[in-house]
Formats: sequence, C-alpha cells, structure tokens
Amino acid sequence: MSSSLLALVAVAPILLAGVLLVGFRVAAKYAMPAVYIAAAALAWAVWRVDARHIAASTIQGLFITFDILLIIFGAILLLKTLEHSGGVSAIRRSFHGVSDDRRVQIVIVAWLFGSFIEGAAGFGTPAAVAAPLMVALGFPAAAAVMIGMMIQSTAVTFGAVGTPILIGVTEGLSSPELSARLAAAGISFAEYRQLITVYAVGLHGIAGTLMPTLMVMMTTRFFGANRSWTEGLSILPFAIFGGLAFTVPYTLTGILLGPEFPSLIGAAVGLMLVTFAARRRFLVPRDTWDFAAPDEWPAGWLGLESNKVQDDDGRRVPIGLAWAPYALLAVLLVITRLPQLPVGSLFRSVRIAWVAILGTEVTGSTTPLYLPATMLLVAVAATWLLHRMNGRQIVGAVRESSRVLLGAGFVLLFTVPMVRIYINSGLNDYALDGGGLLPSMPIVMATWVADNVGGVWPLFAPAVGALGAFIAGSNTVSNLMFSLFQHGVAMQLAVSGALVVALQAVGAAAGNMIAIHNVVAASATVGLLGQEGSTLRKTVLPTLYYLLVVGTLGLVSIYGLKIQDPLNRERQEVGWEFSRVDSGTSATGEVGKLRSYVPLPHLPCSNGPLLDIRELPIDFTIASSPAPDLRTRATSDLCLTLLP
Repeated sequence: MSSSLLALVAVAPILLAGVLLVGFRVAAKYAMPAVYIAAAALAWAVWRVDARHIAASTIQGLFITFDILLIIFGAILLLKTLEHSGGVSAIRRSFHGVSDDRRVQIVIVAWLFGSFIEGAAGFGTPAAVAAPLMVALGFPAAAAVMIGMMIQSTAVTFGAVGTPILIGVTEGLSSPELSARLAAAGISFAEYRQLITVYAVGLHGIAGTLMPTLMVMMTTRFFGANRSWTEGLSILPFAIFGGLAFTVPYTLTGILLGPEFPSLIGAAVGLMLVTFAARRRFLVPRDTWDFAAPDEWPAGWLGLESNKVQDDDGRRVPIGLAWAPYALLAVLLVITRLPQLPVGSLFRSVRIAWVAILGTEVTGSTTPLYLPATMLLVAVAATWLLHRMNGRQIVGAVRESSRVLLGAGFVLLFTVPMVRIYINSGLNDYALDGGGLLPSMPIVMATWVADNVGGVWPLFAPAVGALGAFIAGSNTVSNLMFSLFQHGVAMQLAVSGALVVALQAVGAAAGNMIAIHNVVAASATVGLLGQEGSTLRKTVLPTLYYLLVVGTLGLVSIYGLKIQDPLNRERQEVGWEFSRVDSGTSATGEVGKLRSYVPLPHLPCSNGPLLDIRELPIDFTIASSPAPDLRTRATSDLCLTLLP
C-alpha cells in the first residue's frame, strides 16, 4: 500500500469524528463509539495489529479514563460544595470590588487564574476548574467551556511544572544518534533542551499576547446579545495589557530559569498586576458589558446544573474564606509538582499498575494520590471544615456531582481507548519491504506531510504537534510521539532542529484547544452534554490563528533571521544525494547549480568543493577526471564539504 493511501486510511477515524461532531452535529456519546470502532477495525485490518494488542490498548485507555473522571469529579464537587456553603455567592461578591464587566472577568479568571492552574497541574485541569467557576459567576455553560478550552494554549507547553518539555521532549528526543551528535558538538542535553525552551517561550510570547483579546471577542460574538466582534475590541487596550502581563514574565522566566516555571510565574505576576489595575480602572472601558438575562439564553447554552445556585441556607461566607479553597488548591498543586520537594515523589510512589496487559508490551497505570483530583478533594474537605457545613449539604454536593459525571463517563470510555489504539498501532505485524514494521498511525500521517511539503516544513511543524494533541488530548503525549520525528526532518533540511522541536511543542499546546476528550471533560464539569461539536467549531478559530502565526514565525526565524542549530554550526564533510541539480560542461570540469539536497550517511570525505548551503541555489565547479554526471539523482563518487 502506498504511503499516501496509508496516510489517508490513518486519518479516516479523525475525519469521521470531525464529520459527525462538527458537520452533522452528532452528540459525542453517539459519535465517539463509532470512531472507536473505526479506529480498532483499521488497526486490525490495515495495520495488522492483533486483537490482543487492541484489547490491551483499550484497557490502557481505561486506566487514563479513570484518572480523567476522578479529576472531573473533584472539580465539580469543589464547586458544588462551595455553592452549598455560600462560598460561590461570596466569590461573586468579590468581583463587585474588581469589575462587573464580563470581559475583565475573562482576562482575570480565565486567562490568568486558568493559566496558573495549568502551570501547576496541566492535563486538562484548568478547564475543569475555571469552567465551573465561571458558570458560578454567571457565565453561560457553553461560553465557560469555550473559554476554558482556550485557556489551554499559551500556558500548556510549560504546564504541570514543565512536564511537556521535561518529559515529553526529553523522552521524545531520546536516541543514541542525537546523543552522539550532542557529544560531538560538546553540548549537554540539558543545554539543548534549554535552547528549545527559549525558542518555545519566544513563540508563545508573541502568539499568546492576543489570546485574552480573542477570548473576549469570541465571547461577545457568540454569546453576546448583539453577536458583535467589536464589543470585544472595545476592551482591546486592557486585554493586551492582560496578555503582556502574563507573556512578558512568562518569556523571561523561560529564558532565565528554564521550563518548570514560565506558566506559574507568568500567571502569578499577571494576576497581581491585572487585578490591581482593574480595581483602579486602568485601561478599563467606561461601559460595562454583560450577557443578556439568563431567561433569554438558548437551551444549548445551558448545562444540566448551569447557573442554578444551590440553597446555601442564607449563609454569608467572608470573601477571603470563600477563595481559601482555591488558594489551598493552587498551593497544594505547586507543592506536589515542584521537583525540588519530596512530596511529589512520595505521592507518585503509590501506583496501581497492570504491567504487560494480556501479555503484550502495553502497560496501564495510575498514581491516584498524585492526581490533581486528590488536591481537589482535600480542598473540598477544607471547605467543609472552614465553612462549617453540615452532612446534608455535603451529601447534596456529592449527589449533584455524580449526576453530572455520568454523561461524560460514557463518552470517555470510548474516546481515550481510541487514542491509545492510534498511538499503539506501531505494535503490529505489518513488515515493510525495506525492513522493520509499519510505524503507528500518527507517525504515518506526519511522515506523509513531511514528504510532501519540503523546505516549508517549519510552517507545518506546529500543525503536526496540534495533530498529536488533537488525537491524544495532551501536549506531553504529542511531544513524545513527534519530537524525534520533527528533529529528524529538520536535520534533513539542514535547519535548526531545536527550533523545529519548539514549533512542535507550541503547536501541540494549540492543539489542546480542539482535543476531543478535553472538550468532553470540560463540558462534563458544567453538565453541558451533546454540544461538543458546537464547541469545536468555535475553538478551531483560535487554534488556526495560533498555528498560522507560530508557523509563520518559524519560517521567518529560519529563512529570514537564519537561526542555526548548534549541531549544524561545525564544518562537516558529508556525502550527498542531489535531488535537483542543473549542470553543464566547462574546460575545468563539471559546472553545477545545487538547488536542493538530501543528506546521505556517508563517511567524511574531502574530494569536493567547499559549499556554504545557507543560501540556495549555489553555483560550483568540480575539477575531476572524469567529472561526475550531476544530472543524475545520485552520485556515489562525489563529496561536498558543507558549511551550514
């Protein structure tokens, strides 16, 4: 089967999901079982993955589903507990002292507080925490989910205290070949990873500054009474200030401190600056924007429990005490994620695992104490004690949370196992003619793109990262799948591998905005079931913005600013296969014009001219007897000395 046909087959389940969810607006509870069956059938029939591996991948997916559902339950339960205690009413009151303008609340609660939670916990937690909080503040459930998905963009690459870089890129780039090249260049992997970090924060810093503006504009356009983009633009100065208040310290932290803290420090600094500015009406418009009255909202905007403040027995909780559970949650997340502290490793030591599921190479595991769900449940317990709640109130909160959870559970039972079948499809019996086995479905798709776009690959590199996140719902998993592949493409094109891997990581962050099971999980926290396709049709817009801006920045950086990779800076002598050469004959030998090239793993040699490949095409003359025929695609007797 040709590579093009294989790529088409690999993308078929994704296309099916898009057609059902977005095109025909089929609810995820009906669409995702069909997509799971399609992925399993193609893995078995085309990739020749046996039934045992498909079953093992499904079980591995159920382990991950358990983790996600536990996080969702903890997030919903915290909100419901605060509703019953009177804490939600107090949180609403607290914004009267800052701003009643929903646009300002989006910048503070969603963009900054959500980014802080992303920096501390990651893995979908920001939407699970921020979306129900926004509903409690009076946002429509559909708007809260859309905004919650958009939170998962700029902060994601350095979410969970840098996990997508520290684990995703580190493990994704792990290979003997790269280690040897780093050693030859005298560079440690930590230094190379820091270079990737610097590129990633720079790309995010530029693209991410406009994200709060897009959040506001999309809210006024899709959920405002006037359906107006310009109502969002009217707060442009404040929104850009909110963007810069995060991205400037975020970028500086990545450059100076590394990948662990950009999102945490950027969001914390931004929260202090923007809250202080909003209280003093700095750059805040004179008009106040709000949604229409709730009784005018379409039914599709409302969740099962949307905007219903539960009976709090008339209790009036102090504002500081109302925010205390969220403050405690943030502190617990930071303490358990900081690698310098022993708490995280202690919690991770409690691990439930099924090694070699059904006798395969696939393993499923969970670390329940380390999950953000544990910290959410601790915050619930603290709320019960601090707010002096009775048993009836807690039982009511648990009952309501469980009811909301049931809808999401069914969808995720199919969505996450489908993802694991995709990723594990490389464990197959499909022997290639040249040796080895057929790569997994995501790698086949990405390879086809790389083979067909050539030198403009940096423009498409973020889209491959987004593809991985769309499938897996995780920046970390996307980086694990594609980092080495992206680096290999960059080396073939003789461009900066570090920058291309950074483009991969940033694109994967953007892909979280359209990750199917992230949408399902975020929707579940506010009881918004059956609207996943509608959410995806909206969040694809900021995703496309991010990918286009970042891809363009990658092209400009490589071909305009001529950013080079430290692995390519040393003078090398290599053998080449010419893919496009124009040539003629002169008195001194063969005259050629090198237009493009593909590196071959030849031993160093010195019988050719010295070329600087930073600018193509190159004119050169070879004085040899007999002169090689440069019009053929390959020459075995010609070596060119390369100066990248």
